[in-house]
Amino acid sequence: MALPNLSDADRRAALKKAAEARQKRAALRADIKGGKMTFAAVMKKSDDPIVARMKVSTLLESLPGFGKAKAAKVMAELAISESRRVQGLGARQRELLMERLG
Repeated sequence: MALPNLSDADRRAALKKAAEARQKRAALRADIKGGKMTFAAVMKKSDDPIVARMKVSTLLESLPGFGKAKAAKVMAELAISESRRVQGLGARQRELLMERLG
């Protein structure tokens, strides 16, 4: 699939939009890490595009007391792919995550 030819203005707008999304995800991760937002509260906002497009592994690593190893272990135990995003979680996977962490 060929990439679309964007005008300079369209390219700048797309880059700006991507940068804003990254900043919002970083702020969300900081809120989670700082304890301002719980895992359950984040999962309730899963229809928000910022939360929906976040990788589950990144979300778990943002939790206090979790790192890459612990997040990977939980995901392996619950049969969640490393590349899975919050919006792509199945109903059973959401249920298991909430039981475990919510």
